[in-house]
Amino acid sequence: MTFRQSTKLADGRELFYYDEHPDVDRSAVDHRDLPATATSSQIRWDPLFREWAIVAGHRQARTYRPPTSDCPLDPSHDGRLTEIPAGDYDVVVFENRFPSLTTQASDDLALDAFPFRSAPGIGRCEVVCFTSDHDTSFAQLAPSRARTVIDALADRTTELSRIEGVEYVFCFENRGEEIGVTLTHPHGQIYAYPFVPSRTERAADSARAYHDDTGHCLQCAIVAAERQAGTRVVVESRLWTAHVPFSARWPYEVRIVPHRHVPDLPSLTDEERDDLAGIYLDVLQRFDHLFSDGPAPYISGWQQAPVHRDRDVWHLAAEVFTIRRAPGKLKYLAGSESGAGVWINDVTPEVAAARLRGE
Repeated sequence: MTFRQSTKLADGRELFYYDEHPDVDRSAVDHRDLPATATSSQIRWDPLFREWAIVAGHRQARTYRPPTSDCPLDPSHDGRLTEIPAGDYDVVVFENRFPSLTTQASDDLALDAFPFRSAPGIGRCEVVCFTSDHDTSFAQLAPSRARTVIDALADRTTELSRIEGVEYVFCFENRGEEIGVTLTHPHGQIYAYPFVPSRTERAADSARAYHDDTGHCLQCAIVAAERQAGTRVVVESRLWTAHVPFSARWPYEVRIVPHRHVPDLPSLTDEERDDLAGIYLDVLQRFDHLFSDGPAPYISGWQQAPVHRDRDVWHLAAEVFTIRRAPGKLKYLAGSESGAGVWINDVTPEVAAARLRGE
C-alpha cells in the first residue's frame, strides 16, 4: 500500500510524498526565497500536418546539468535546500518550476484567424523522483519501490485527468546524456496535455476502426499474435508480455502490454501492478546489459487512453526504446526520419528481441 501526503513549496507549487509506510513525518517546510516564475505557454496548430506544437519560451532559463552537489532533486539536508524539503523520501511528485504547460496560461495567447490558430498552453507538468538516492537508476530499484512509482503515476493520472481542458496524460522517463537529460537524479515526468498528441490520436482511430470492423481490441490481437509467433517476445510474466514490435522504429524497442484489456494505469489491479513492477524492472535491466560501453540511454513512456475519447477500445501499453544502435553508435534521426517521417531501422526486430533475451 502507498501513502500520500501533500505540501506546498515556497512559491506555491504542489508537492506530493508517496511513502511505503504510514505515519511518516512530512512536515518539513520549504524555506527558500523563491521568486515567482512567469510562464508564457502557448499551443499552436499546424493546419497542413494537423498537429499541435507547444511554444514555451520561458523554459530557456530552466536548470541545466548542475553539478551533483547542487542537484535540485536530492533531499534537503545540511543547510542545502532543494525542491524536496524532507531530509529523505521514497517517491516524490511535484509541479515543474519551468513547465511547458500550466493551469495559469493566459487567455491573451489565443488566436483564431486562419491560418493562425493558437490557444493558451493549459495543462500541467510534474516531476517524479523515483528515489532519494542520486547515484542509482530505476532498473536498480527494489520491486517494492517500483510498485510505489507505479502507484504514484496512477494516482497522478487520475488527478490530472480531472483538470478542465486536459485531454491526455503522458507519464515518461528520459534516461541518459545522449537523450538530452539535464538532471542525472533518477526521475521521470508527467505531462497533462490540452490535446491528444497526433501519434496517440492515430492509434485511437486505428483501435476504433478495428473494433468497429471486428468487435475486438486491436492491441489484444497484436499481443496474441506476438505470443503465438514468439520470435519477438522478450519476456513474459503471468499478467504481462514484453515484445519488440513487428514494425519497430528504433534499434531496440520494447512494448510492455497487460494481458487484460485496460485503458490506463489507474485501471490496473493490485496484482497487475505487482506483476508490472517485476517485468518492467526486468526489461530495463536488459537494456542496461545490451552494450559493452555502459547502460543504454532510453526513453520510456506510458501509452494511456485519452481522457475523454476512445477509452473503451484503448489498451494500455508501455514503450521503452534506446537511440543507441551499437556500442558508441547512436541512431540519428536524419533526412528520412526527421524530414519525411519514414523510419529506417538498422536492427531487425527479431535480432533485437534475441539480443534482449540474452541469446
